[in-house]
Amino acid sequence: MAEGDRDATLARIVRADALDGFAGCDLVIEAIVERLDVKRGVFRALEDIVATDAVLASNTSSLSITAIAAACEHPGRVAGFHFFNPVPLMKVVEVVRAVRTDAAVVERLAALARAAGHTPVVCQDTPGFIVNHAGRGYGTEALKALGEGIADIATIDRILREQVSFSGQGFKLGPFELLDLTGLDVSHPVMESIYHQYFEEPRFRPSVITAQRVAAGLFGRKSREGFYRYDAGHAPPPEDPAPALGGAVRAWVAPGDAQRQVRELVSALGAAVDEAATPAPDSIIVVTPLGGDATSAARGLDASRVVAIDTLFPFGHRACKRRVLMTTPATRREIRTLAHALFAADGVKVSVLHDSVGFVSQRVVAMIVSIASEIAQQRIASPADIDAAVRLGLGYPLGPLAMGDALGPARVFSMLEAMHACTADPRYRVGPWLRRRAALGLSLLHED
Repeated sequence: MAEGDRDATLARIVRADALDGFAGCDLVIEAIVERLDVKRGVFRALEDIVATDAVLASNTSSLSITAIAAACEHPGRVAGFHFFNPVPLMKVVEVVRAVRTDAAVVERLAALARAAGHTPVVCQDTPGFIVNHAGRGYGTEALKALGEGIADIATIDRILREQVSFSGQGFKLGPFELLDLTGLDVSHPVMESIYHQYFEEPRFRPSVITAQRVAAGLFGRKSREGFYRYDAGHAPPPEDPAPALGGAVRAWVAPGDAQRQVRELVSALGAAVDEAATPAPDSIIVVTPLGGDATSAARGLDASRVVAIDTLFPFGHRACKRRVLMTTPATRREIRTLAHALFAADGVKVSVLHDSVGFVSQRVVAMIVSIASEIAQQRIASPADIDAAVRLGLGYPLGPLAMGDALGPARVFSMLEAMHACTADPRYRVGPWLRRRAALGLSLLHED
C-alpha cells in the first residue's frame, strides 16, 4: 500500500467508546466474545441506535444466527458474516442466512465481500455453517484412527501429508499439526458443540483424546506442547529407516481392480511375481482392500502371510512419496518386515499400520466427501459454494465434492459401505446425495 493510501485509510477509521458511536452506520459487524447471551444483548441494544435499514451481522463461527436475531425487533436485518483468520489472506466469507433474514441483506453482504476482494459463499444457518461443518471429516476421523491404535500421531500426519495426492497436491498439514496450530482449547469445544447441536450425529463424534489433552493444558503451539513439543520449534520425531531387502522375495497378489498394477510394482521392485491361482507356500500374500480391513481381505488365505497395500492414491514404482501397508493381527513379524523392505526398495517412504478399515487416507478422505455430500443434501449451500468455501477456508487441494469426483463417487460409496459393514458404526453410513449420484454415474457437484 502506498503511503498516501495508508494515511487516507487510517483517517477513515474512527474509534467508538460506546455503542452510541454506531448511530450513523449502515452496517455493524460484531466480533465479540462467543457467548450467545452477550451477543443477543449487544444486538438488541444496537437496534435502538442504528437506522432501521442498517444491517447487523455477526462474525460468529459456532453460534446460531437465528438465535441471535430472535432477540431483535427486526430479525430480517440480521445475518452472519463469517471471516477466517488471517482475514487478509483467507479470501472467503460465509454469508449466513438465518431463518428470517431478508434476501436483500444477504445480497448486500455478498456484494461487500466481493468489493473487499473476498469470495462470498451463501449458506443456511446451521451448526458450523459450511467450513467448520465440512471440516469435521479430517481431524475427527484421524482422531478415531489414533484412538483405535492403528498408528502413532506422526505416522498419521505423514500419511495424510505425503500419500494423499490430487493431481500432485495433498494436505498442507497433518491433522494433528493442524490441531496444534489452531489450539485444542478452540478446536475441541467446536467438536463438542457441533456434535451436540446435531443431536449426537455419529459422523461428528468427538474424541476422548482431545478432551484429556485440553484438561492437561496441552493446547498446541500456544502452550508450547500439544500433540508435538514446541520448545525449539516444531521438529517431528524422525522416521525409522526401512529395513534392508536381503535375498529373493516372491509375492502373490490377490485378484482385484489393482492386481495388475501391484504385480507391475512388485516386479519393478525386484521381486518375483507368483501368478498361480493360489499362493505358493513361500509367497508373501498381498491384498488390496478398498474400505475394508486386511483381516476381511485375508478370508480364505493364510493370514499369517497377508499384507495389505493402499491403492487409492498413486503407489507405482518411483511414482509417489509414500506407500501405506497394513497387516492382519495374524501376520508374522518376518513377513511384515519383508513386505516393508520390498515396498521401500525404490526409496519411497513406507508406513505400516495395524489392521484398520480404510487404512488412514481412505477413511479420512471418504469421511470428508461423505460429510460434504450431507451438507449438499440438506441444501445448506450449493455444491459449488461448499467446494469453494472448504478449498479456500481450509486449504484443501480440492473441494470435498470435487475430491469425490476425482476418486469416483462409486468408489467412495464402496469404501464407506465396506467400512460400515466391518464396523457397524453409523458414522460410515452412506447418505442419499452420494448414494444416488454413485448409482446414476453423476458428479457430486451436480445440483438437482
